[in-house]
Amino acid sequence: MNFGEAIKALKSGNRVARKGWNGKGMFVYFESGTLITPDKIRNLTLAKSIPDSQKYININPHIDMKSVDGSIVVGWLASQTDMLADDWVVVE
Repeated sequence: MNFGEAIKALKSGNRVARKGWNGKGMFVYFESGTLITPDKIRNLTLAKSIPDSQKYININPHIDMKSVDGSIVVGWLASQTDMLADDWVVVE
């Protein structure tokens, strides 16, 4: 499938990957976003910039990737090659 179809599959709750990716077990998935309280912020620089009056922080929807070593890439960005590829597949 193409990238547009892959995005639709992600938004439907599927994990997707490219056939051409070298690493086994790699895929991308959709995170729908959430509201958190400021005390849940782990980044100290960001935490210091949040006013005491702010009750919630909106984490926007985004795409993450599970990489071959099992780590998670938060906020994965597609390359131009990824966006123009037609080898996207749903991962079971």
